[in-house]
Formats: sequence, C-alpha cells, structure tokens
Amino acid sequence: MATTPDNDDLDDDFERAAGQIEAPLASLVGDYEEVDPSDASAPRARGVYLLPNLFTTGALFAGFYGVVASMQGDFYSGAVAIFVAMVFDGLDGRIARMTNTTSAFGAEYDSMADMVSFGVAPGLLVFNWALYDLGKLGWVAAFIYTACAALRLARFNTEIGTNDGSYFSGLASPAAAALAAGSVWVGQNEGLDAASQPLSVIYAVLLILLGFLMIANLRYYSFKKMNLEGRVPFVRILLLLALVGLVALDPPIMLWLLFLAYALSGPAQHFRYRRAERQAREAQDNEQ
Repeated sequence: MATTPDNDDLDDDFERAAGQIEAPLASLVGDYEEVDPSDASAPRARGVYLLPNLFTTGALFAGFYGVVASMQGDFYSGAVAIFVAMVFDGLDGRIARMTNTTSAFGAEYDSMADMVSFGVAPGLLVFNWALYDLGKLGWVAAFIYTACAALRLARFNTEIGTNDGSYFSGLASPAAAALAAGSVWVGQNEGLDAASQPLSVIYAVLLILLGFLMIANLRYYSFKKMNLEGRVPFVRILLLLALVGLVALDPPIMLWLLFLAYALSGPAQHFRYRRAERQAREAQDNEQ
C-alpha cells in the first residue's frame, strides 16, 4: 500500500532541490554573515530573512518603476507607483517585528530601497512633470529634495536605538514622497499645465520645502506604537470606515490633504511647545 509523504518530507525535498539549484550561483556570490551587535563572540548568523525582504524588494521595484514611468511621460502610473511603494515599505518593518525577523541587513536594505522610492523617484517625477522647462532652478530643486531625503535617512539610521520610536525627528521620507507624488497625481486628474509658470515655480518651492521639513528638527508622530493586535473601541472602526469612504470619494485629493495635514502637524506642534515654554517662563518670572 502506497504511503503519502508528510509535509516534513516535502519540505526537505524542496530544500534539497533549492540547494542544488542555488549551489552554482552561491559559489560565485557567497553568503551573507551577520554579527550579533550585542555579542560579537557569538556565532555569525548566515543568510537573510526572506519574508520581510520580499516586501522591501516590492517597495524598491515600485519606486524604480515610478522613475521609469516618469521618464516615459506616464506621470499617473509614476505617482501611483510611489504610493504602492509606501504600502510595501509600511509592511516590511512591521512584518519583521511581528515575526521576529529583524536584522541589520534588512534595516540597511530598507534604507537603500527608501532612497530610491522616496528620494530619487519623487524628485524625478516632479522634475519631469513640472520643472523640466525651469532650467537650473528645476533640477536644483529636485536635487535639494533628493539630497535632503538622503540626509533624513542617514540621520534616522544613526538614531536607531536612541529613542523609543514614538516620534520621528523630521518629516519621514515616505510622507514627503506622498506629498510630492500626490501633487502630480492631483495635477494629472485636474488637467493642470504644471510646466507653465507660475505652477512650475510652485512645484519647485514645494520640493524645497519638503526637503527642509525632512531635515528640520521637528517631531512627527511615527504610528509605530499603534497596537493592531489588541481590542479597540467600536467607534474607532466606524471612524476608520469613514476615513476610507472619504479617500474613496477622490483618492488623489484626499490622500494629498491627509499627508498635508500630517506634514503641517510637525511645525504646529513645534510652535505650540515653544508657546507653552514661553508662557511657563513668563509665569515663573512673574512669580519672582
């Protein structure tokens, strides 16, 4: 009587077959080894985690496609591709934390993918959409945005482990990319002639302002501490449904307005804290 192989035997067969296929290429590129930063004497971990890095690769692919689409004049697809990259980027880190598959390689790979998807892609998208005819002003504005995205990501990498993660220092590059790409998406839907002045100058100023917000010492809520596993009040589900409904009415405009509100929340909190500090000092001086 024939027996059916169990799942463990099938998994072993798959691993052996994959190993035979990978062996010739592995001899050329080698394998990745990671040192545990908390214990340098521990054995090095070999290989990389597949699941979170698949999502990071998806974000990188979407960002690169956004660049290609903008170069071909397909600005709608380029803008949407950057939003797709945002979805993948938001999932890779959360999945890595939920499955306990975080790694130094994943963090660095994610940062490189962010540079393409939220630094290079939005800058080139806006440049090809509205800034091409501005000459030096156009490409300098796009470069400032891209350079600030690189500085923002570099600062974020150096601050890992130094704060609780509840707040970002400076506008996150995905949010800045959403505003840049969203402005192109809105312009496409509304039929704006963005290459004509003064619209082209407005787009250039927008890129420069977004670059400044990324490197400014402003606090933005990170949403990383949101508990997605615990119970929440029933009314919160209703609010979420209402938000989804609003976005569905006009996705480009509503998404752009949502990210605009988030971008303005940093300066608003900064001035509110400064005002509270000034009032506290004045009250202290009056008591003296």
